Amino acid sequence: MSIFSRFANVFRGERLSRDIDEELAAHLEEAAAHGRDAAEACRALGSPLRHREASRDIKLIPWLDSLHGDVVFGWRQLAKRKATSAAAILSLGLAMGACTSAFRIVDAMFLRPLPIANPDGLYGVSLDESARNFTYGEFRQMRAARGQAELIAVSGAPALDVTYGSVQENEQAHGQFVSGWMFGSFGLRPALGRLFAESDDLKPGAHPVAVLSYDYWTRRFARDPNVIGRSVRMGPDWRIGESSKSFEIIGVAPRGFTGTETGVPIDIFLPTMMQAMVEVPYAGIFRVFVHLAPGVQIGPVRDRLLAALRASSPDLSKAPRTLATEFARAGASNFRTDYRRALNSLDVLVALVLLIACANVANLMAAQGAARSPEMALRVSIGAGRTRLVQLVSVESAMLAVAAVALGSLFARWAGPFVVSRINPPGNPVRLILSTDWRVMAFSVTLALGVTILTGLMPALRALRIQPFGALKRGASCRPMQALIAAQVAFCFLVLFVAGLFLATFDRLSSQDTGISAARVLNLNVTTLKPNEPAVSWDQVAGHLRQLPGVEAVGFADWPILDGNGYKTTDISINGGPSNGVTAWLENISAGWIGTLKMPLLAGRDFRTFESPGAVIVNEEFAKAFFNGENPVGKTFQATWSALKGQRLEIVGLVRNARYRYLKQEMLPVVYTNFQDGKGMLPNSGTFAVRTAATNPLTLASLLRQEVALANPEFRVSTLHTQQELIDAQTIRERLLAMLASFFTVVALLLAGIGLYGVLDYSVFQRRREIGIRMAVGARAGEIARSVTFEILAWVIAGACLGLALGVSSARFIGSLLYQVKATDTSALAGPALALLATAILAAVPPVIRAVKTDPVNVLRTE
Repeated sequence: MSIFSRFANVFRGERLSRDIDEELAAHLEEAAAHGRDAAEACRALGSPLRHREASRDIKLIPWLDSLHGDVVFGWRQLAKRKATSAAAILSLGLAMGACTSAFRIVDAMFLRPLPIANPDGLYGVSLDESARNFTYGEFRQMRAARGQAELIAVSGAPALDVTYGSVQENEQAHGQFVSGWMFGSFGLRPALGRLFAESDDLKPGAHPVAVLSYDYWTRRFARDPNVIGRSVRMGPDWRIGESSKSFEIIGVAPRGFTGTETGVPIDIFLPTMMQAMVEVPYAGIFRVFVHLAPGVQIGPVRDRLLAALRASSPDLSKAPRTLATEFARAGASNFRTDYRRALNSLDVLVALVLLIACANVANLMAAQGAARSPEMALRVSIGAGRTRLVQLVSVESAMLAVAAVALGSLFARWAGPFVVSRINPPGNPVRLILSTDWRVMAFSVTLALGVTILTGLMPALRALRIQPFGALKRGASCRPMQALIAAQVAFCFLVLFVAGLFLATFDRLSSQDTGISAARVLNLNVTTLKPNEPAVSWDQVAGHLRQLPGVEAVGFADWPILDGNGYKTTDISINGGPSNGVTAWLENISAGWIGTLKMPLLAGRDFRTFESPGAVIVNEEFAKAFFNGENPVGKTFQATWSALKGQRLEIVGLVRNARYRYLKQEMLPVVYTNFQDGKGMLPNSGTFAVRTAATNPLTLASLLRQEVALANPEFRVSTLHTQQELIDAQTIRERLLAMLASFFTVVALLLAGIGLYGVLDYSVFQRRREIGIRMAVGARAGEIARSVTFEILAWVIAGACLGLALGVSSARFIGSLLYQVKATDTSALAGPALALLATAILAAVPPVIRAVKTDPVNVLRTE
């Protein structure tokens, strides 16, 4: 018989049995036709059952038939216990879905290799003692000593203003300056046109050419082949130059390659020599990659690069001592660095929730298995092998795991993109390609196998140890189940403890006093088509905006407060003396900017519309650092930095401290210089702060964008964000951790509660005879409740103590993610304890009520 027929017979068992019976009957009829007695023919044929089983083994695949029977029986068992099965599948599905979502994000950020030649040979290089990038001069020195490797310089991936038609029809695209030989080193071929060559990247400003990414070509141009030869105008800004530049589109990068910046797919590639600051000796703006030839080790290459850097340094005492290299087969970006520790912490929480779910399901199945002990004992008594019993319970566990994987996959399809959408700073959304590749599939299969083992191990061990006589006479011990409860409680306490720290961090950070009123403030980031627009032009646009309905106040500055930008100096001289070395920070503002942000003025005045040169406003921290906390209004100091060098500055106002760059920073000494002095740090751009009457300032966004261009055609709005968006962007990571940790906390508490209820309920069922006897001899309800809960309470306390120890020891690994929170805070320890206590009480109430309401007569009669 063919293997296909034997395979098919497994799934048509009734028909096969009929065929075998008909065949046996035909043999008997044939014997009768030859004159043999029917009874004698039956005796000669032998046992019909033995022949039927032997024939089945020949006509089908025995092990597959056994497995099929177990699947059918397991499905009936799951359908019979609908509530328990649904709870198990739901809990496992949520936990496995969270695990799969976390893995998809980790895969997209850290594991998936770039679609380039020899991705395993790509390394990122950084100065070990500094977080800054390299200058192009340093890169050039290292490339000259590269040996059997290629060095590639890439800039960050900011959003650039680009136009394809009218100069007023600007849009934004993520651009990156890259070495002209990058595409060739990576072994990439163009999807259209040509890619950069080394000749495109030899002389500053010589080759204004651009290559589009395949994704951007598809989104923006619908794969129009006529895009080759078109021009795209960019700038002006500090990356492009003081005036905008036109770039010719020469090609489209291959499909799948979106640059080396993980989380920020590049739209437009430009040669590094078109970066306006490429020749500035202090501009550390380039990330450096080393692409090794096959078989070359990174160690000798790193030593040569370090030697080249040290040899080119004019001061050996300040030369770098070491270089760090990081495996970059999946790319590199600040986004990866910022979220690596956060994602690792979330991965641990997800794994703990999965373990809680597995322990919970294992307990539920163990309780069901204990209830089926007589059935298992009977199977052993009539000859069933113990391995057969193990297979029976393992198949049931596998069916639960498969159903949970299916549910978890649906959850993961939603959860992964949802999490990524929560880590989008204003104007710079994170884009991760969450594809379901072979790594994700392998992870899902491994996860399903692991869950099957974890949930089916205890029932399988119980099946191996089953003793027919003992199982038929008494129930099984619930001690293993209680141990699992202790583990559940320990893991749950750890999840609650870490989640509490994350929630407290987010609360402390988001409630920080910023020193300004962010409500109803809209920041318009504006670029000018001509460099160094005079202050009067900015005043005219601000005056026009003030006349619009719904606008309460308008001011302008170099950049919005709390957007991460800043300018600092230590060159401040008081009364002609030397600098005290204290770092002061600068912000170039207009009259009305302080009032627009409602920054409290403590002394002196705001800038006037027509202010005398050299007037400045300082904050409290500046007064403390340079004037011993005295009122500085009317006092002077000398600036020795930048364009204000040698000028005597008079303090005309003192304002309350306000956050400058980041919420996590302490209050900094800040000098607010007058925009009318013409000493702005960004000659081609600035930011209008507009306070609106509307609760949601974005309702005026379209109008304000149009009115800026109407007020002055040389001005155009690049981006706009509410001040609250900029503040919220400072807490994105903390908000993500708090939100997901809260979700995992609820799931962990729910699972722990279900597990505790299941063990207590099973314990009451097992001890029903003992409880009936004790009640028959006069035991009170309180005594019964105490006896039922005492032992499990001891395991809960033991688990909580273990969880507390794990939590305190884990705090040092997440210390960099916390803000003004300590693991030893009373609230951090009391919160998880109280939550677990409340969960334990709620879970214990139904089994205790059942125990107290036990009817001794009915129990003893049943026994």
